[in-house]
This record gives sequence, C-alpha cells and structure tokens, in this order.
Amino acid sequence: MRTRTRTARAAAGLTAALSLALTACGQGSEGGSRAGGDDAKGGTIGIAMPTKSSERWIADGENMVKAFRAKGYKTDLQYGDDKVENQVAQIENMISKGHEALVIAAIDGSSLTNVLDRAKDAGIPVISYDRLIRGTGNVDYYATFDNFKVGRLQGQYIVDALKLEDGGNTGEKFNLELFAGSPDDNNTGFFFRGAMSVLKPYLDDKRLVVRSGQTRMNQVTTLRWDGGTAQKRMDDLLSRYYGSERVDAVLSPYDGISIGVISALKSAGYGTEAKPYPVVTGQDAELASVKSIIAGQQTQTVFKDTRKLAERAVQMTDAVLNGGKPEVNDTKSYDNGVKTVPAYLLEPVSIDRSNTRLLVDEGYYEADQLK
Repeated sequence: MRTRTRTARAAAGLTAALSLALTACGQGSEGGSRAGGDDAKGGTIGIAMPTKSSERWIADGENMVKAFRAKGYKTDLQYGDDKVENQVAQIENMISKGHEALVIAAIDGSSLTNVLDRAKDAGIPVISYDRLIRGTGNVDYYATFDNFKVGRLQGQYIVDALKLEDGGNTGEKFNLELFAGSPDDNNTGFFFRGAMSVLKPYLDDKRLVVRSGQTRMNQVTTLRWDGGTAQKRMDDLLSRYYGSERVDAVLSPYDGISIGVISALKSAGYGTEAKPYPVVTGQDAELASVKSIIAGQQTQTVFKDTRKLAERAVQMTDAVLNGGKPEVNDTKSYDNGVKTVPAYLLEPVSIDRSNTRLLVDEGYYEADQLK
C-alpha cells in the first residue's frame, strides 16, 4: 500500500498555477525532464538535480531514471542550472503535480525549507541525495558517500606522495595550497575536515607550508564548485606567493576545480621536466580528469560509483512508499540543524595512475574512453 492519500495530493494542487509559471526557466525546460514508460505502475518520482555543467550529475540523473523505471515508476528529472530559484520552482511544480516522492540533490542545502513544508503538507516523502538538505525536519532519509573519508583519502594521498610519513621530521618542507568546495554545500565541510584531519599535524610541524596563509575553510571555498573560479584563484596565488618558489601540492576537493587549478599551473610554466606539476587531488573520477591523470597532470581523484548511489536512493524511496523502513548505516553524523537525518553511506575509492584500470573493470568507463 502506498502511504500517500488523494487528499494530500489535492492539497498540493493549490500551488499549481504559480509553480507551472515559475518552472518555465532552468535546464528541466530544455530537455532535462524525462518520464518513464506508459506501463509504469508506481506513480511518478520527482528527481531534482543541481546542474548539467558536471558530467557526474547527468549520470546520477540518468542512473536514477533507469533504476526507478525498472521498479515500475515514472520519473520527472529536472536540472536547476545551478540557480536556486529554478530548483525551488521545479520542486514546487513536482509537488503540484502530485508526485509520489522527491529525490533532491540541492543546489543550496539551506534554501528549501519553505518548499519542503509544502511537500510535508502534501504527504510527499523526501530523500536527500548526495548533498544534505539543511534547516528542515522534512527530510526522511539521506543517500550519500562517506564524505569525511573522501577528504581523508585526498589528504592521505598528499602525505603519501610527498613521503611525509617516511621522512620523519628531517626539516624538508613542502608548499601546499588548499581549495574547498562551495560554501552552500554541506559536503564541503566534511571533505575539508576529513582532509585537514590528516594534513594538520604536518602543517603544525611546518613540514607543510601554506605560503598564502589561507588555511581556514572560509578562505578557500569555491562557489558552485566552479573550475573557472578556482583557476582565477590559483592564478592569483601563484603570482602573489610563488615567484621564486614552487608549489608542491594542491588539495582540490573536486575534479572540475582540479582542471581549473591545472590550467593555472600550465600558464605559470608547470608541466615541464624542470618544473613538474605538483600533486593535485580531486573527486568524482570525471572522464577529463581521469585522462589528465593518465597524462601525468592531475595526480589523484576519488571514485564514487554514482550508479550505486542512485540505486541506493531508489531502494530508499521504494521502501518508504511501500511502508517499509530503508536500510541505513549512519544515524549520528548528519545533523541538518533541525534533525539528524538517517543516512546510508557508500565507500569512496582513491584513484591514481596506478589503478585507473579499476574504472574499466567496474564498467564505469569503456577502455577506449580512457585513451
């Protein structure tokens, strides 16, 4: 039995006129909306993704559409073009249409309180996807990766690549610069704290030196995870602090940021035998970055199999709609300011030049794609 009622759906229809007018904007109106086949029996699931500017979000959306359809649901997939107002309008429209459930990867995790009040009034369950929705009690479950571990993998890779643990306190120093993700994404703090939990001892004993002095998260965030913004900041860091010095490592939390950092490094003369690239971390194993790793530019990325994440979100949604209790493995870590949201955390994997073949073995990419 579905837990929703026709009365709740009717209540949602009160906002229909406004919602339909507002959703004329955003990527969903440009082909981002997809419906399952006519034989779907489980109602429609609204899937709100943040942007098409990153290949991983396109893959996440497509993977969920396939998985929901396999369970007999129709889907309404919308992309918000990294504009909060677009995503809010798209979710309002999904509510007004009486969708069975919402799966949301928020553009701004704190911007959805009012619209999710409407979802609650309509009896629509909400699954927070990858990015925690904050400031509301109207989030039922959260599907994500172990985000603190993602940061630890990035920090540990820098430590290992520079052989900081092997060398002991020999007096050799390495220059490091730090980048963090978007300040409106809850995951940004988990990634940064995870990395710093590994790097801090070496910063404290001065074996790692941040020449810019920018070590606090609020000094190093990158709005909307934008590679162009990261490139401009890296250009500035290199020109101001590295005239006669080399940067040895860059903590980058995401592949799109890494590509921007590497572009700045190229412009500053890095990538030669005399001036090799520093260690540059990343996340998401996006194709351009995997190729960059194989080419000896970016050094590392963190692979998060979004196919498994999509499947987990679908399982959670299906369980809720059928009166069941979704499987979770974390009930303590994700306090959104109103409630601790029960979560399922998947395991991330560190990838560098030595194990890019894993992405082919797992069926994530074809071998020809990595050439």
